[in-house]
Amino acid sequence: MNQTSERESMEFDAVIVGAGPAGLATACKLMQLASAAGKEMTVVIVEKGAEIGAHILSGNVFESRALDELFPHWKSEGAPLHTPVGHDRVHYLLGKKKSVRVPGFLLPRPMHNKGNYIISLGRLCQWLGEKAEALGVDLFPGFAAAEILYDEEGRVRGVATRDMGIAKDGQHKPGFEPGYELLGKYTIFAEGCRGNLGGELIDRFSLRENADPQHYGLGLKEIWEIDPARHEQGLVTHTMGWPLDNRTEGGGFVYHAENNQLYLGLIVALNYKNPSLSPFAEFQRWKHHPQIARLLQGGKRISYGARAVNKGGLQSLPKLVFPGGALVGCDAGFLNGVKIKGAHAAIKSGIMVAESIHEALSENDDGTVVLDSYEQKFKDSWLHDELYRARNFGPALHKFGTFLGAAFTFVDQNIFRGKLPFTWHQKQPDHDSLMTSSEATVIEYPAPDGVISFDRMSSVFLSSTNHEEDQPAHLTLKDTSIPIAHNLPRFDEPAQRYCPAAVYEIVYDKDQPRLQINAQNCVHCKACDIKDPTQNIVWVVPEGGGGPNYSGM
Repeated sequence: MNQTSERESMEFDAVIVGAGPAGLATACKLMQLASAAGKEMTVVIVEKGAEIGAHILSGNVFESRALDELFPHWKSEGAPLHTPVGHDRVHYLLGKKKSVRVPGFLLPRPMHNKGNYIISLGRLCQWLGEKAEALGVDLFPGFAAAEILYDEEGRVRGVATRDMGIAKDGQHKPGFEPGYELLGKYTIFAEGCRGNLGGELIDRFSLRENADPQHYGLGLKEIWEIDPARHEQGLVTHTMGWPLDNRTEGGGFVYHAENNQLYLGLIVALNYKNPSLSPFAEFQRWKHHPQIARLLQGGKRISYGARAVNKGGLQSLPKLVFPGGALVGCDAGFLNGVKIKGAHAAIKSGIMVAESIHEALSENDDGTVVLDSYEQKFKDSWLHDELYRARNFGPALHKFGTFLGAAFTFVDQNIFRGKLPFTWHQKQPDHDSLMTSSEATVIEYPAPDGVISFDRMSSVFLSSTNHEEDQPAHLTLKDTSIPIAHNLPRFDEPAQRYCPAAVYEIVYDKDQPRLQINAQNCVHCKACDIKDPTQNIVWVVPEGGGGPNYSGM
């Protein structure tokens, strides 16, 4: 454990890292169980965003099943689920102009969204935060958990938040404030997809020993205010095909939310092969397809964001527990790829781990019991059954391509109900998928028109991203020579293109190239941490409160 004398420490029954749906559900359920048992419980959530919801980005068509369990009366209690899904449409885009609508009877059963809601997941997290506070949870937004604390036996004992007020050169600035040590009998990691502390735990405790590599997509999203005449509140549309080729997994979404708002975006799987591909540029040109562009005519773009999403499914889930804590939500990798949904899974994982903590503390209140019952609860749950039935979706797309993969998914889901007698695997990690630039066809992207399509810098502006510039870099390189000596000649340094916020840039000084890292642009999407071909980029948390400030995303 860190013995820095400057740090103050606080002790709790449970420390939760991350105020997304999983972390907030964990906290709420813990307090509900304690109240029902007539016991006192101390729970803290530490959140790197400036406020609850600031770093939350999701499509989002929400399935309320887990929320029904956590707060059965959420409707009367004011949960922000106001737009039930009216109907679904799926279009296969056949190039820049043409498309065909997929008949509803050909859609995989899990893609039907009747009974679900179009929501802002950020606003739902704000509501869950209010419920948590009312139950007695301590919320610490604006504090980034930067370090895992271990006891002398190697058990996780809590986390330390990042020091504030350190200059780039490591010197303390006048407003320096040391971080806090938050110590808990159990520490739950709910950082979201590709959490950096979660990754440390996975490595330290070999949690992925019996699992496939996790696989990821990069989701890009915008919110538009559109002409009421073009708006159909409750309509959910998904697209397959163009602009991605048949071997590049991904697809688009268009959700008609309340107040004449349109939530639209594109997800590109990060196992793509062509190093000249830019997920951001693919998203911008996707919007020019007539199926999308007609909706945006006369509209106004009001928000932008990007975030990695898990897509490995059941086969990529690591062991969930370790001495002193557990992984929940997207930190573990809970997401149903067929449904394109993870928030309900995150909430359910939080409920299950809270039940395990409550049971463990009832058995032995010193926190030494490993939460193995959480693993068992998951295996016995509807969530495991759901992920089991969806387990071959991602591997099928990878194996057969988008068109034949979709055909297999129809057979798998609609005829066999996800219970075919085999399980496919994807053993190649996403960062190892790139062909060299000499092998690839260069993709030429049109310039943005400033009406429907935009550049990255104007987009980052809409994300309200801000970082204190005079602070140690939160994007670092293990080996500073690799970008120019290896990545540039082999892949034309793909960081220039996979980053949706123009963080990485090749600049020339006297004809000599160097990689410039514009860390102040970072929207915390984690694409660089995932896709860098040599895994040379290390993403760590910046000062608390930095990064995007998504409003209603």
